[in-house]
Amino acid sequence: MEKNKKYEIDMCNGSISKKMLLFALPLMCSSMLQLLFNAADIVVVGRFAGDNSLAAVGSTSSLINLLTNLFVGLSIGANVLVAQYYGAKKEKDLNETVHTAMMISIFSGVILTVIGIVAARQILTWMSAPPEVLELAVLYLRVYFLGMTSMMIYNFGSAILRAVGDTKRPLYYLFFSGIVNVILNLIFVVCFHWGVAGVAAATAISQTISAFLVVRCLIAEQGGIHLELKELRIVKDKLFRIMQIGLPAGFQGTVFSLSNVVIQSAINSFGAVVVAGNSAASTIEGFIYMGMNAFYQATISFTSQNYGAKQYKRIHKILLVGELYAIMVGVIFGNLAVFFGDRLLGIYTKSQEAIEAGMLRLCIVCAPYALCGMMDVLVGALRGIGYSIMPMVVSLVGACGLRLLWIATVFQMPEYHTQQTIYMSYPITWTITMLVHAICFGLAYKKIMKKSKGTQ
Repeated sequence: MEKNKKYEIDMCNGSISKKMLLFALPLMCSSMLQLLFNAADIVVVGRFAGDNSLAAVGSTSSLINLLTNLFVGLSIGANVLVAQYYGAKKEKDLNETVHTAMMISIFSGVILTVIGIVAARQILTWMSAPPEVLELAVLYLRVYFLGMTSMMIYNFGSAILRAVGDTKRPLYYLFFSGIVNVILNLIFVVCFHWGVAGVAAATAISQTISAFLVVRCLIAEQGGIHLELKELRIVKDKLFRIMQIGLPAGFQGTVFSLSNVVIQSAINSFGAVVVAGNSAASTIEGFIYMGMNAFYQATISFTSQNYGAKQYKRIHKILLVGELYAIMVGVIFGNLAVFFGDRLLGIYTKSQEAIEAGMLRLCIVCAPYALCGMMDVLVGALRGIGYSIMPMVVSLVGACGLRLLWIATVFQMPEYHTQQTIYMSYPITWTITMLVHAICFGLAYKKIMKKSKGTQ
């Protein structure tokens, strides 16, 4: 038991800044390795299969997020609930949550696989995918979604480990599976000439490896997070609590992705070269976003454990530390991405026109990227104290609603029918939504502190 305890972090005592950094750094590396699955796909396919294949793979990212975010949101619910029970030292409730969460992951993966395979062509058609890349994009999606159950199992399993402070072992598992992914990419595309089907198959296989490793880890655990395969079942009250927290988060992510699908459709109207440049730039942004997102995840876990342990005074400090780290990552790496943009985009494509299109996105979206991180950390703090519907509503209205309104109105004006107009919708909506989230957290925290004083 002590062997496994060394991976855990005591979030309820000691230095918040030091422990949050220890928690977030492995998580940041894990998230970036996960992005390397897609980045390796894009680099290999762009270099060895051409711009149409690059556009086909890149144009599916917003659709993949649209289909998976609802279920990934449920893993956030599992993370919060596990952390709260762990902080409150409720072993029975903790163990029931673990088994319920893993069952949800299996069901989620099967549902997503069916949807992805059956509906790929129709959804891509609705998104106005360029005709020259449609068939390649459909093929990529159908093979990719064969690994969806593995992806869900890994996401839920790593969420459970994060809840107790273990972000190191998921990093080790992703590092190993990431190496396998890159090797298989080269074999399937360069040697076998499978194109987009090859990179999708490599991703599905590597996801299966990471899922196996995280399940094996939970089986080897002792105490409340020990997984017993024969005990896998749905416990109704735990399912309800996971859904209560996770569904609003998942629904928010889904609608966010829906707004991104609308934006992707608008970008698609500018042709395959712009789509290729936008896809490459989005991939670079993804690495920066995951750096900030690590502190969003840290804020959720730290806030949840301290809320379960009734350490309410630490929650405000957790938010401030999380915001500071997210700002540092967003400002430094966002602007480095702009400065080195030409060289970074050149990794993904040889087309100068595609590089120019990608630089336009990087300049407008990456430079103020810290705003997005600040917004997300506030959402993490709200979810950690049990508020999930409030940040969902604010995000849907403040970010998604305004973004869609922007595309439907400003972008439709002839003088503003440009890529710049599309990209400006991001920093504008981040700023508005962040400010409203800050007000909501202030009110929620005040309510918690008032309640805690009343029970003393």
